Amino acid sequence: MLITSLNAEPAEIEIARGLGNAFAATAAEDDLGARFPTRHVTALRRAGLLALTAPERFGGQGAGLALAAQVIRQIGRGDPAVALVLVMQYAHLATLHRGRWPEALVARVVHAAATEGALINALRVEPALGTPMRGGLPETVARRSGDGWLLSGCKIYSTGSEGLRWGVVWARTDEDEPRVGQFVVPMQAEGVRIIPTWDTLGLRASSSHDVEFHDVHLPADHAADLRRPSEWAIRGDEAAAWASLLIAALYTGVAEAGRDWIVSFLKSRVPANLGKPLAELPRMQEAVGAIETRIAVNLRLVGSAATETDAGQPPSARETGIIKHVATENAIAALEGALKLAGNHGISRRNPLERHYRDALCGRIHSPQEDSVLLAAGRAALGL
Repeated sequence: MLITSLNAEPAEIEIARGLGNAFAATAAEDDLGARFPTRHVTALRRAGLLALTAPERFGGQGAGLALAAQVIRQIGRGDPAVALVLVMQYAHLATLHRGRWPEALVARVVHAAATEGALINALRVEPALGTPMRGGLPETVARRSGDGWLLSGCKIYSTGSEGLRWGVVWARTDEDEPRVGQFVVPMQAEGVRIIPTWDTLGLRASSSHDVEFHDVHLPADHAADLRRPSEWAIRGDEAAAWASLLIAALYTGVAEAGRDWIVSFLKSRVPANLGKPLAELPRMQEAVGAIETRIAVNLRLVGSAATETDAGQPPSARETGIIKHVATENAIAALEGALKLAGNHGISRRNPLERHYRDALCGRIHSPQEDSVLLAAGRAALGL
């Protein structure tokens, strides 16, 4: 049961805000070393936030999308890398039980998250295929073996790889007419190998490494959802809302962290030739207002769409894709505005603003990407 009181925000948001503040003090260390934020995941586990969106009947808290988005936003203000891992966790735990997975498998995975803080994420992208959202058959193959499957292949950009208990691996069968779908792989199973390849501009601590699978044996029911390739063409509106809106909330939090830093800087910076804080200059006030406007738009878009989803009327996948795109671009623009105001101070690694900007740029990579979003919107407007 979610803890609330009259005229007060849910306790989970207050807890997340405190954790986000604490994470902000150490996130730069993990970023510099491209090190998985184990201590931050541990703190989330101890705070009881890892199973926030899991159904109550499996031991979770049953939180809706609106609350989850606010928690992600607060964690994203402190450590976007661990917030991204949490985005994947929340989206999966909230929607697995509504899909085609065997009930016993859902119960096992979600119960582990609720009682042990076990992490889960989908491993879908491949070197040749890219993201499966653009179509095509994966090269990762599952072959029948006795009463189960043998899985072999390679996935890239596997967020949270070093901390995952479960990987939901996108693969095809070796049948005459291949089926495609989700295989649930225990990441500690024999034949699973994590290759530390993640060395990027932003979200450096997200552990989005390559993962290889060499004849990994899986029980028959770990083929959680297999369909003909054509049956995967349409993404459900609810699942799309969880994925897109949580991503939008994450990068809104990053923009807020940058806003907070530049506000503090402008209040404390007193140039000798000016004799007063930069914050008192109208042009600085106007520029901060532009930053604040972008953040306000994001908060309104995410909040209203998440509330509609919780009410059982999720916006279309096309619309939540637009929100993800707009929110990401607003976050990037807000941080660029802050960098312009800060000058050399903003790009100094002694200050967090340059890291916030690097992290926000990664928002453009998450699906759905800009070209897909704009193409779908344009086709809809043209009636095509």
